[in-house]
Amino acid sequence: MEPTQAEESQDSRTPHRVRVAVVDDHEMFRRGVIDTIAADCDVVGQAATVEEAVAMIGRTQPDVVLLDVHVPGGEGGGGAEIILRSLSAAPRALYLALSVSDAPADVGAVIRAGARGYVTKTITAADLLASIHQVAEGYAVFSPRLAGFVLSALRPEAGVPVTQPADGALERGVAAQEGSEAASAADVMAHDDASLDSLTPREQQVMRLIARGYSYKEVAAELFISVKTVETHVSAVLRKLQLSNRGELARWAAYRRIV
Repeated sequence: MEPTQAEESQDSRTPHRVRVAVVDDHEMFRRGVIDTIAADCDVVGQAATVEEAVAMIGRTQPDVVLLDVHVPGGEGGGGAEIILRSLSAAPRALYLALSVSDAPADVGAVIRAGARGYVTKTITAADLLASIHQVAEGYAVFSPRLAGFVLSALRPEAGVPVTQPADGALERGVAAQEGSEAASAADVMAHDDASLDSLTPREQQVMRLIARGYSYKEVAAELFISVKTVETHVSAVLRKLQLSNRGELARWAAYRRIV
């Protein structure tokens, strides 16, 4: 039977159901999030580790990936690593961080890796659903208390519309936070520029490959050098950047968008 004009009109008004993937290493929380959003979104996959998330995102091609910033596995880069490693396999996916952390380093790492939003786990169910739909529509969404820092992180991305879950909180948050946090971010970036300049060209090549998730053997093959030489360069990079391990290096590079 052909649909009536009224039915066609009704169908045309039906909103698109956003296809969502959920990444969190705590199963009970992950299940709770899925139960919360399942009535309004199509949950196409879930994962608990970096490796599982990258494979799942490539396989399911979600519209929005809802992910924690601290996810085990991989090279220790957590949510930022998942985003960077999934770009080629799922170029249309958009990312919304959902985390208990409101630390500037965690926020900056995933935002600079490409996340379009960051909300904390204190968010209400209604606001979480609204945030998912806003990200799917191309908006940058974040918790009000993070306003100043996130605006600083987003400034290089011209043309990205910004919104927030709570009414009026952006103006209040920016007035209270933007000055001190922007100044702090500027100081950090100035220091990081000097640190990056201290690396030799070869060390910078090795640093970028390691930050992208290459193994020592893969870096050696890419640059036609020995694994031992790669290890020497990595040690020098970590020392000069005052980092402790490859996971910190991945987060450091993702935060500064140099990978």
